[in-house]
Amino acid sequence: MLEFLKDKKIAIIGAGVSHKDLIIRLCNEGFDITVCDKKENNDDFVKFLEFGAKLSLGENYLDALLNADIIFRTPGLYFNHPTLLEARKNGKIVTSELEVFFKENKAQTFAVTGSDGKTTTTNLIAKILEQENKKVHLGGNLGKALLPMIDEISDDDMIAVELSSFQLMSMRNAFDTSVITNITPNHLDVHKTMTEYIECKKNIFLHQDAFSRTVLSADNEIVNGFSNQIRGKLIKFSIINIPSPFGAFLRNDGVLCYNNNGEVISYLHKDEIKIRGMHNVENYLAAIAATFDFVDPKAVVEVAKTFGGVPHRIEFVREIDGVKYYNDSIATSPTRVIAGLRAFDERIIVIAGGYDKNIPYEPLGEPVNTYVKCLVTLGATAEKIENAVKNHPSYNEENIKIFRAKDLEEAVEIAKNNAETGDIISLSPASASFDLYRNFEERGEHFKSIVNAL
Repeated sequence: MLEFLKDKKIAIIGAGVSHKDLIIRLCNEGFDITVCDKKENNDDFVKFLEFGAKLSLGENYLDALLNADIIFRTPGLYFNHPTLLEARKNGKIVTSELEVFFKENKAQTFAVTGSDGKTTTTNLIAKILEQENKKVHLGGNLGKALLPMIDEISDDDMIAVELSSFQLMSMRNAFDTSVITNITPNHLDVHKTMTEYIECKKNIFLHQDAFSRTVLSADNEIVNGFSNQIRGKLIKFSIINIPSPFGAFLRNDGVLCYNNNGEVISYLHKDEIKIRGMHNVENYLAAIAATFDFVDPKAVVEVAKTFGGVPHRIEFVREIDGVKYYNDSIATSPTRVIAGLRAFDERIIVIAGGYDKNIPYEPLGEPVNTYVKCLVTLGATAEKIENAVKNHPSYNEENIKIFRAKDLEEAVEIAKNNAETGDIISLSPASASFDLYRNFEERGEHFKSIVNAL
């Protein structure tokens, strides 16, 4: 495997889940590997040493890049980090596990990006393809490294990958099918400008050829604006209009359909979809558009009626004293929160707040005042979220209760004390988790443990 890496000094930045298997695989094949990680203590570090890797840990962990020929970047390290800029200037090759995988991969690839919905859409694509007895490998931003298992992937298999803006920033790969679910302000604490964020997302289709397929949201102004830049087959999805000549749409009677150059294929009514919310209808339409040329419509219907969703996405936790608790920890931006609010038929109690990604919170004003009866805030963005709600013209202090909590335990307690039989409490942070947790999954698991202990 990867003969072009032989006799090269390789530095791998980050020893997390997505690199662990890669490090062991490359060490086993005799490559010269140095693991660079800001952490100084990790249970896997001793194991890496046993496999023959060298370690560069702690505050100066990037110093080892000076002696490397090839650098595998973790998505968490900004591509234009000064150390990486200097490395490229000095002739070092800066790449990633995914970039090298796609360089070697021959299997059919479905790549998905977007500000919201990309994880669910990627999983839906995989499950729909699997329903047709296709062998599908999930990877990318979902956490699993594909490069270590490249020898196990047949040319007849299919790849479904979720790609973040951090991964796409340096990628120049041509995918067979690319999907953009939507683009709204996000990760501006890293990208600094919306323009850079958008340009990163565009890399998912910019390097495709005339034989490729690209799926775009017709309802998102930014994404729909890419239409004239698509080189291969353009397919759209919409809950508003019928895309032409090709695309998935929501018919006026609530049935999900596909327009195949004038021939309309019907799937199922939106109310038959097991996971809640109109945003998940959009995710299904994106998945239908991506897989239409590969599967029978029955595959989509079967998945829609049985798939219970991905954890931390409006995930039902439990019901206590007639109050239902939901974990929507993935809702790290206002658009995700708004989609979650609209998934319920009644006004709900929301726990929000976390790390500040420098995104605007004003869009929360109207929907929170409309759909929320009690708001509990915490974390670095608490004040910004409260101001967005209070400064909106629709705000009425008699219509919505607002509380501030010092941590998630207190937030759950406040929400519980203000809930009545029939109410819904949702963790919908509208913020990243990095002020208190390593990631949204850890935050969601903590929320579930608190609720399950009530």
